[in-house]
Amino acid sequence: MSTLPQRLRIATRESRLALRQSEMVAAALRARHPGLAVELVGMTTRGDRVLDRPLAQVGGKGLFVKELENALDDDRADVAVHSLKDVPMKIEPRFTLATFGAREDPLDAFCSARHACLADMPAGAVVGTSSLRRECQLRNRYPRLQLRPLRGNVNTRLAKLDAGEYDAIILAVAGLKRLGLEERIRARLDDSIPAIGQGILAIEHRAERTDLATLLAPFEDSGAACEARAERALGLVVEGSCEVPVGAIARAGQGRFAIEAFVGLPDGTRIVRDRAEGPYAEAAAIGTALGARLLAAGGREILDAIARTPE
Repeated sequence: MSTLPQRLRIATRESRLALRQSEMVAAALRARHPGLAVELVGMTTRGDRVLDRPLAQVGGKGLFVKELENALDDDRADVAVHSLKDVPMKIEPRFTLATFGAREDPLDAFCSARHACLADMPAGAVVGTSSLRRECQLRNRYPRLQLRPLRGNVNTRLAKLDAGEYDAIILAVAGLKRLGLEERIRARLDDSIPAIGQGILAIEHRAERTDLATLLAPFEDSGAACEARAERALGLVVEGSCEVPVGAIARAGQGRFAIEAFVGLPDGTRIVRDRAEGPYAEAAAIGTALGARLLAAGGREILDAIARTPE
């Protein structure tokens, strides 16, 4: 049996949302282990620094985690806290991921001071997002709208909305709620499939640290863990990344779950969508099988078309 650590250093990005999420993890750990000394190790990742281009053009999700993984490798931190949606589908085998706590609302949020919902927006209205997943679904359903890139942390994006640079922006409900900004949500996008892992907190650590696995085990929510396994297994099959418009949402309860997913072209002209369900124990296998069905139904042609598209 592993001896639990007496000190824990948490590597975290320095955005307000990342710090808030890391503080939530730290508070939960301190409450369960009163003698545990927890320290936040803040750092700025390349994904936080490069804001003049869409994430898909500058390296994708890995830009948000690499520096934190370096801190684990260099023994400057013991664990790293991530939004699971920011973690690449493949991580190095020397690391392991654990979900932490129950999932927050996984949906996307419509934020606007001028309009109540996307359907109310007039032709030519400007919507801000730099997510190809969101762009694909918006262009498919609302081709009359004008989409413009939007990068930066949550507060920066909201400030640009308030300054009138956009008529509306799309953000994750989970981030807004964790920052106490739920009042900025005009509508939840129930018909939009969110990012893989959206709303789930993940803790990464070096795989050989069995003491950390023991420390974190009590915080795993079985439903959130099932949803994460199913969605990420699908993401591995359909090459889920910032370069491919793909989304998945699993909903678990009472030992069973259902998962719905899509893959599409960035311009929204073609989307392949499907769903599956089954028991928790088969989450990864069902996610993998659903991903294969998406590819067979036209997803492979979509991926090939994206790969041929000049940058």
